[in-house]
Amino acid sequence: MSTRSLSLPRSSWSRPKYLVFALVGLMIVYVLGHNEYFLVEPHAPVWQHYQSFKWWLLPHGMAGACALLLGPMQFSDRLRQRFAKLHRVVGRFYVAGVFIAGPLGFYIQFFQERMGGPRSFSIAALADATLWMLTTGIAFAFILNGKVQQHRQWMTRSFAIALVFLEVRVIAGVTGWERMGNRAIEPIVWTCLVFSVLLGDIALQIQELRRTRVPARAQAAAR
Repeated sequence: MSTRSLSLPRSSWSRPKYLVFALVGLMIVYVLGHNEYFLVEPHAPVWQHYQSFKWWLLPHGMAGACALLLGPMQFSDRLRQRFAKLHRVVGRFYVAGVFIAGPLGFYIQFFQERMGGPRSFSIAALADATLWMLTTGIAFAFILNGKVQQHRQWMTRSFAIALVFLEVRVIAGVTGWERMGNRAIEPIVWTCLVFSVLLGDIALQIQELRRTRVPARAQAAAR
């Protein structure tokens, strides 16, 4: 009985990565409703703030949304195995989204300095864009050279950095710290950015531990 129970496959929804993606989905829903509501309200007051750089914001938002929505698909084992060509196409769209959204995000933040925005936010945007493009570029270089494992590792780090956009808004909104202005939001930005790569590496270590446990359990069951 014990041997049979060990050999039964676990439900895919019990995997930690699916719980993470469910959390990401919840964050997207929250941010769309709490922060990005103006997208469906043409007369929202916030459009006055965005008026001077709205044509830069449009491609930035579309490219960033593309990366956030397509990123989880790259971690699907079934998609990669059954639809390898689609996996490659989606991956290239993700890379393009990163290299469009990253620089434009920095430029928009730099542009807002003319409107009284602090220079420190521009520096944070530059650091975020640089890390995001660097990790994505390394991941893309590895897959071009056929090194799948290294590619997946750096893609995990890249997507962890992409989530900073959501994490900052969720933390600031749920805690109510957004009402305190830049003096509260800036530390949130830097904290999420600093821990993003670390959290990505923790996810990789957990995945590796789970992989090594499966053969060990199989050997124990065989005995």
